[in-house]
This record gives sequence, structure tokens and C-alpha cells, in this order.
Amino acid sequence: VQLQASGGGLVQAGDSLTLSCAASERTFRAATMGWFRQDPGQEREFVAGITWAGRSTYYADSVKGRFTISGTDTKNAIYLRMNSLKPEDTAVYYCAAAKNRPILSMRRAESSYDYWGPGTQVTVSS
Repeated sequence: VQLQASGGGLVQAGDSLTLSCAASERTFRAATMGWFRQDPGQEREFVAGITWAGRSTYYADSVKGRFTISGTDTKNAIYLRMNSLKPEDTAVYYCAAAKNRPILSMRRAESSYDYWGPGTQVTVSS
């Protein structure tokens, strides 16, 4: 299963951007999909996730209220609407998918996700 993210770019602080991600394998059914990000020299961190059962969504505290994750489970496609972008949001953003739904305490953990896309760069200038 390959994931392909798109929509990154260079924007100014306060602008909005929407990232998209879709899985290549139509027969694959992810239980959970999410977005992570990584700044050079930093560890990759969780940003937002969505579990199709119940359509529950969850966010990192740093993006709550500014970012919105959505998607279509039948297409294994997710989106990340990012509003009020800040320079500290600058990072490579990765899309990820999990075959099985993680337990509650692990849904923000990288190890819960089985497939990863190559990432898309988001740069926010001040």
C-alpha cells in the first residue's frame, strides 16, 4: 500500500493550506489514518488522526482549534485543513495509515501506523 500526500507549499503566517492523502490500493481498508510532521533535527510528532469507526478525530494540543482532519474511508483518503498557520508549523508532513485501530493510549504513536507516505513540505514564513 502506498500513500501519497500533496498540497504542501510556502505560505505566510496566518494563511491556510489543505493537505491531501490517498492510498494507492483500492482494496485496502485502513482502520485509522493520520498526519505527522517532522522538522529537521526534531523527532517526528503526531498532528491529527481519524478513526473511521465512529469517525472520531483527535489532535495534538499545538494544532487543536486551527487544524481539521477529515476524509473518506471508502477511498482511504484524508485531508488536513490548516488555518492560522504559524512559522512553527513549518515541517515535512507525513500521511500514515493503520491496519488496525490503535488502543486509545497509542493512537498518537508512530508505532501504531503501518504505512507511511513520503511527506510533503509545508513552510510558513513570518
